[in-house]
Amino acid sequence: MEIEDGSGVQDLQPRTSLGAPSDKSTMVGLDDELIQILKWLERDSSRLNTLSIVGMAGIGKTTFARKLYDHQRIQMTFHIRLWVTVSQNYNERKIVLDLLDSMNKLTDKMHKKTTSDLKLVLFQNLKGLRYLIIMDDIWDTEVWNDIRCLFPDDKKRSRIMLTTRLESVAVHVNSNALHRMRFLNDDESWNLFCEKVFGATINDDERWNLLCKKVFGEDCCPRELNQIGTKIAKNCRGLPLAIVLIGGLLSKSTKTQSYWEYVVKNLSSFITSNDDQCKKIMDLSYDNLPDHLRVCFRYMGIFPEDYEILVSKLVKLWIAEGFIEPVTSKSLEDVAEEYLLNLVERSLILVSKRSSKGKTKMCKIHDLLHEFCVREARKESFFHVTDRSLNGLPKDISTSHVTGKSLYDLPTNFISLRRLSIHPNTETNFVHAESLPTSTVRSVLNFDPMLHLSVEFLNSRLLRVLDVNSFDIPTEILKLVNLRYLACASFPRKFPSSLYKLRNLQILILRCTESSFDLPPEIWRMPQLRHVHLDKVNLLDPPKAGVEEEHCLTILEDLQTLSTVINFRCTEDILRRIPSLKKLGILYADIRVDWSDYYLNNLARLQILEALKCLFDVPYPPFLQNLTFPTSLKKLTLRGSFLPWKDITIIGSLPNLQVLKLKRNAFSGLVWEPKEEQFLQLTFLLLEENNMKEWKADRIHFPKLQHLILHKCRHLIKVPCGIGDIPTLQKIELYYCSNSLVNSAKNIYEEQCDEGNKVLQVRIVEMPTPEF
Repeated sequence: MEIEDGSGVQDLQPRTSLGAPSDKSTMVGLDDELIQILKWLERDSSRLNTLSIVGMAGIGKTTFARKLYDHQRIQMTFHIRLWVTVSQNYNERKIVLDLLDSMNKLTDKMHKKTTSDLKLVLFQNLKGLRYLIIMDDIWDTEVWNDIRCLFPDDKKRSRIMLTTRLESVAVHVNSNALHRMRFLNDDESWNLFCEKVFGATINDDERWNLLCKKVFGEDCCPRELNQIGTKIAKNCRGLPLAIVLIGGLLSKSTKTQSYWEYVVKNLSSFITSNDDQCKKIMDLSYDNLPDHLRVCFRYMGIFPEDYEILVSKLVKLWIAEGFIEPVTSKSLEDVAEEYLLNLVERSLILVSKRSSKGKTKMCKIHDLLHEFCVREARKESFFHVTDRSLNGLPKDISTSHVTGKSLYDLPTNFISLRRLSIHPNTETNFVHAESLPTSTVRSVLNFDPMLHLSVEFLNSRLLRVLDVNSFDIPTEILKLVNLRYLACASFPRKFPSSLYKLRNLQILILRCTESSFDLPPEIWRMPQLRHVHLDKVNLLDPPKAGVEEEHCLTILEDLQTLSTVINFRCTEDILRRIPSLKKLGILYADIRVDWSDYYLNNLARLQILEALKCLFDVPYPPFLQNLTFPTSLKKLTLRGSFLPWKDITIIGSLPNLQVLKLKRNAFSGLVWEPKEEQFLQLTFLLLEENNMKEWKADRIHFPKLQHLILHKCRHLIKVPCGIGDIPTLQKIELYYCSNSLVNSAKNIYEEQCDEGNKVLQVRIVEMPTPEF
């Protein structure tokens, strides 16, 4: 359980009774994980079992496995221990020979035997023994398919451990025994850093002072190095490889404040440019990628370092850039998500946040991998990263060459500037971005919130992607006929009515910075649109067609997302233009006409709609009167609808509903008593800011619930005790709720712990204590 009150966070995880290792660990950090794996290796199961250790390059899989392999308890438990490194270039005969050599059974005569004979010798020598085999660095499932028959299962409690960067390999071997390596925390990173730089770990100020006096002399104790060193260790983001490499470099270099400050400012590039080992490790993962994944992974460097990337945005960019290969019977979005999952399983992309449906919502990559992507992109002129002063561009592309020259006078090497990413730079006030040579640019992504770009510098008809923070939309944008992706915050002015001339536009993301404005109805004449995201933007109805024009209506066959539309009218004419819509967001505000004009009853016509968000900023809308939802609906969000709890049966009967978010005043009433045989597929439930006092629910009402969030439920007295008995429940979160509600959640947690439930987590964020 996690309790937060603004002054700190307390974690209360499920109880465990694991003991401490029998000998002192020389590996910095990960002691808890070491104990868990020792427990698994020594457990009572007599059958041969396998366990995979999975993680990104440099996270310490081999070091961790070696620590287990050499542990005193392991030496006492197993009759024989064998270690074999498989690596990328798999050779079955070599693996067998290496295993025999590890057993001291390899002779000169054996080299003349066939592979089949060698396999038999290995099998016979393992027969009847309790053995531990470490297979390090496996890259292919075929390796396991070929060699699993070499290991006899005599019910002697033998174990096999594998290390791999690929989760697919681990799942193939044993999906139920998989250990994901975590990053080191700040304290573990600092201790490992000190061990590599000074040859000793530093846990407190007194030991630091003693060490400094030993290293620098009695009269020289550079306290500044402590602060800078802590920052260097922290900026390695918990990756042991980075800490070890930078620690090794600093141990052999001058230990001065100025030099260490230089290192901390250029950490990732400093490591990758000074160590061949790091480059080889990164190259191995990169070279193993198929071409279609390699280009997607390399593209990750276009985002700023440490940037949390919204997956839905990343997928749209990949599609707009043309990276996604069409697959029959699958949408481009589904294929792109498979690409992402593949990169996650290869430990190249890190999941930083999951959605309410369990999918990856936010992702990022480690700084070392980011630096690697930028370097690879620069070598191949795949993209260039710069800032408002044009730092980072090739030498021939600088303000001295650009200023005062027309695009036709620029050097021919400007054709390498295909994709341009503008990153923030707080250390400069110079703005030269308007002078960028862009006649050949295909993509522009601006991440600098202080840089306002004007369209005048966009002269490239080749431009496919334009993603900027603030952008005034003049008619000149209509020249960008190949534009596929447009994302910008627009000033409130009239949008060009000839927008439809951007016939190739697939993704449109518009956010109004001030008062709302109208998007012209001509948008309904853009058949390539796939995703439209609006904020403070009104989408006008399409022009009404006459009888003779009915057959000429533009059908937006590929439009999958339309959100969030102000006062959307669900007329038959509009809905039949968007038959493939999967996500719809609507905001109703300032309604002064009859609700029947909005035809909400027609929502059921969207037969493949999966996600619906309906927000009301009007008092007591008659929303659910005679209303039916599409049975395809998997996610529903309501806010401000003021429905009586009895009407929730309309929602509960939806056969595919998995996520339900009832935000502020979605429902009104003192008591909610769900009916049985409803919400059969619901896994996520959010209840926010309502006047409910009593919730009469049990495990039978939400049989598959995994995640419950209660937000500002200040009137609700308690969480129904039966909720804790739901077998699938993994997490309960409470934010700013009543004391009695908080206490009931704590009681549920304690009861489940007493019953041996080690899965349930509870997070409580209480109201901060007022200061007087």
